[in-house]
Amino acid sequence: LMLDAAAKIKAQYGEDALIITMEDQYYNMGEKIEPVKEIVDIARTAMEKLDIAPITLPIRGGTDGSQLSYMGLPTPNIFAGGENMHGKFEYVSGETMEKATQVIIEIVQLFEQQGK
Repeated sequence: LMLDAAAKIKAQYGEDALIITMEDQYYNMGEKIEPVKEIVDIARTAMEKLDIAPITLPIRGGTDGSQLSYMGLPTPNIFAGGENMHGKFEYVSGETMEKATQVIIEIVQLFEQQGK
């Protein structure tokens, strides 16, 4: 899409009118999580122990988890309490943040029990 737009601009205004440089920013962390899928299973177990119904959805980039996963630290995302992210109606639920904290504590305990 961007390259097509650049080509149209160059066709109209000349080759020197525009220089386009594109770099990857967002990565599909699924390929980094898949080899260590047990970490997702542990997070799911932690949620279930706290009566939270886990919803597992693929996401694409734009998260710290994606960046950390590509730096060698597989980091699946869990919830933090935010809703309507990056919009004018964004908010954070204190109750949900507390639940996220409980899930993290449970994850640590499950890893400890497994000797990891």
